[in-house]
Amino acid sequence: MQRRAQREQPERAKRLTRVLVCAAAVPVMLVAAGCSSDSGSDGGGKAASASASASPSPTVQAAAYRTLPEACGVLTKKTLKELAPKAKSGKEGSSDDVASRASCSWSSLDNNGVKGSQFRWLNVSLLRFESDTTRGPGDKLAEEYYDKQVREVRATPGAKSLSAQALTGTGDEATAVRYDLKKKEGTFKQQTVVARVENVVVTLDYNGAGLAGDKTPDADALMADAKKAAKEAVLSVTRANGPGAASGSPSAPASGRPSAPASGAPSASASGKS
Repeated sequence: MQRRAQREQPERAKRLTRVLVCAAAVPVMLVAAGCSSDSGSDGGGKAASASASASPSPTVQAAAYRTLPEACGVLTKKTLKELAPKAKSGKEGSSDDVASRASCSWSSLDNNGVKGSQFRWLNVSLLRFESDTTRGPGDKLAEEYYDKQVREVRATPGAKSLSAQALTGTGDEATAVRYDLKKKEGTFKQQTVVARVENVVVTLDYNGAGLAGDKTPDADALMADAKKAAKEAVLSVTRANGPGAASGSPSAPASGRPSAPASGAPSASASGKS
């Protein structure tokens, strides 16, 4: 019996040793698993943080001109006396935002009794474009509208003997278009000058006719007057915005204010004039 007990003691000791070894191994495995889990969590957090960086706000070149002059005041009294001598005052066009769109017209009828009469009609339209992050810089929008205006004038229904020429010294770009338009009252000599200066488009219409038997006015003289008046109107736009306004502000944030729609500008077509 004693020898049997002695043999069993080493066996129990071996089993106890194995149990202790296994028990010690369990915490080691748990610690290793915990370290592995923490490491993976850290990497994911850093990646999420990097991808969540805010994108910069969109910017666009600020428009050079921020206002318009009073439409009925863009021409001097001397010029108005020459172009529309019998006009008492200008008629301002309706506008819900005179800083973006404005117009003024003058009608002159010089009645010579039985010899007939001389009619003159003058109109100046101003349209200013704001820079917009979606549509682009104001000067580019004005350039697009300028091209559209010139195309529309050249496509005036019923226009006869139409000709067009590019002008220099009148804003950044300008085009003069002339044509004849026959109406029941007589033949009207139409002169239209479309000019762009920075983000503003100026459209000047000037026509004349000899009515009731009076002679038809000279088209060359009318065009010379129209060019002079258009240059004067462009200069008024520049002066209204002060010196240095054309330099603009590079990379300025867009104002968010919508650009003036082209459809809101007075038409340059002379088909409805009389």
